[in-house]
Amino acid sequence: MPLLVAGLATWLAIETATMNVMGDSVPGPQFFPTIVCIVLFAVALVHAIQILRQPRLPDPTDEADNADWSSDLLGDLAHASERGRERIAGRTPEATLPKNWKTYTDWKTVGLVVGGVAAFILVLPVLGWVFSAAGLFWVVCKALGSTRPVFDLIISLVFSSVIQLAFNAGLGLNLPGGFLEGLI
Repeated sequence: MPLLVAGLATWLAIETATMNVMGDSVPGPQFFPTIVCIVLFAVALVHAIQILRQPRLPDPTDEADNADWSSDLLGDLAHASERGRERIAGRTPEATLPKNWKTYTDWKTVGLVVGGVAAFILVLPVLGWVFSAAGLFWVVCKALGSTRPVFDLIISLVFSSVIQLAFNAGLGLNLPGGFLEGLI
């Protein structure tokens, strides 16, 4: 994962550096992507250091049928798992997995998020930022298990509208307006 994030940050840094910028407004259109690149590189570095300092295998007692609450998650939150108590006491147990161990991936969630991003890319020029981003935020909420679709839709519209206003008024950058181009 750190390599994937670092690769994304590198690609974004190259695209930002080679961006054709018209005018000399400050902060300019390269400001926000530069901040995102710095944050992505920092996250990749911190995650890589964490993995190297404390490598962990998944807990083999987890059941893939109940992936909502893993013992790793509960141990991280409460420091109450056996491994957590032993690690706090200075002992690190040998982590071994049985040969029949299977990892769990929630492909439905991954598919919904990837599909949401693909739909966002396709409808952005037509619908504009406000509705496209609101749809993407709503799909991600749904994919992550939200059970309040109307509330999520309202929050998504407010959030995407605030981002539109922040970019337009705060940075002087226009996000795609879509069919609302004349109103925004």
